[in-house]
Amino acid sequence: MVAAHVDPPWDPAVWRAASRAALRAGVAPERIDWSGGIQGSLLGGSDLALLPAERPAPRVPAEFLALANAVLCHRAEDRHGLLYRMLWRIAEGERALLQRASDPDVHRANTMAQAVRRDSHKMKAFVRFREVPGDDEHYIAWFEPDHHIVDRVAPFFARRFAGMRWAIVTPYRTAMWDGEALAFADGGARADAPTEDAREDLWRTYYANIFNPARLNTTMMRSEMPQKYWKHLPEAALLPGLVRDAGLRVREMAEREHQAPRRRIPAAPTPAPVVAGTLEALRDSARDCRRCPLWQPSTQTVFGEGPSTARTMIVGEQPGDEEDLSGRPFVGPAGRLFSRALDELGIDRNTLYLTNAVKHFRFEPRGKRRLHKRPDVAHIDACNGWLRAEIAQVQPERIVCLGASAARAVLGPGVRLTEERGIWRTREDGVRAFATVHPSWVLRQGEPAAQDAAYTGFVDDLRRLVET
Repeated sequence: MVAAHVDPPWDPAVWRAASRAALRAGVAPERIDWSGGIQGSLLGGSDLALLPAERPAPRVPAEFLALANAVLCHRAEDRHGLLYRMLWRIAEGERALLQRASDPDVHRANTMAQAVRRDSHKMKAFVRFREVPGDDEHYIAWFEPDHHIVDRVAPFFARRFAGMRWAIVTPYRTAMWDGEALAFADGGARADAPTEDAREDLWRTYYANIFNPARLNTTMMRSEMPQKYWKHLPEAALLPGLVRDAGLRVREMAEREHQAPRRRIPAAPTPAPVVAGTLEALRDSARDCRRCPLWQPSTQTVFGEGPSTARTMIVGEQPGDEEDLSGRPFVGPAGRLFSRALDELGIDRNTLYLTNAVKHFRFEPRGKRRLHKRPDVAHIDACNGWLRAEIAQVQPERIVCLGASAARAVLGPGVRLTEERGIWRTREDGVRAFATVHPSWVLRQGEPAAQDAAYTGFVDDLRRLVET
């Protein structure tokens, strides 16, 4: 008997390493004790890492890895053995195993994965953050998942609530976000989270007013919002009364005298003026910008940030998803790649003024995701007043344009990025500027070799800041 230990038991990387070692050593499923640790040693087994490799690791279908990632989060004690047995069968020639839905192993794995996905959905729907008393912008939520899903779901909350500091405490695991990175710790108790905060009375008032008694379906409501989660929800205290009075409210709605609808045509929004003064005054003014339609689907205006006396200004294209949620420029994947390039060149990011040619996020919805969509010329021109005001306030000695949209905003419509990449030009106001690719373009190069080459070229372009 061979002992295998997966710690933590929901970690796909740990399970894959153990399974790969077992497969390469030719260890059949019935010879592995997945309880591992002390129990495994009592059986007289050997450690997987010590076994010699007898064959190369097999290629595994991507759909199996996705299934395994979900099943590993299930609480069932036999999940590691089940997955390894399926992996062994695939490696032994049953390449179409996952297509046989009636197979007992496949059926059980799919059932476990479905339970994990359902539990993950409930966590996204029913986590309620509460503000920590005396600690502004710090929130804690308590949740009791059925399965080990905290590591799986935490990145969703990091994306959705990127602009605040929070923690989600569960009995077995705690996830924490400090505004920059996720961290995990041991679980806690319900007493570790506040029981209520000042905003909940407002939320209950809002919920009571939007509750539609005419559409009440208690069976469906309990299916979608099981009572086990009610203790997490401030609005749950209202439900018994709302359900009890639903019939009376429906009758009152039916007997209410009919009123003809009054058509209201909203006035066209007035564009926010570009005010003279400090950068803070500009930022406050831009917060209510309505100069183009991009303000409507966006979360907020993402204005520039950095020292008002910065020698160098970096102008990007537009905010991305994480920037839109946090209200800060260059904090998403492209921003992190940009910071990595700066570190390699020894440039302190905090000495730069970072902004974008367009201040709102343009995207197209794709399921639950928001995919970046390049801004139009009209969007760039509408935002150009803000950019000119930023340049006038900061008065940088040099400007780096990241991408074609930024080059157009800074250097004019005649610039061709492919022809003038990395070439210094002098603007009418005497500020020197050059254009290079946007770091998001580097990330879009699919093959690793192509991405490495694109990144090297990007760093070489930025090197001009060190050489001048």
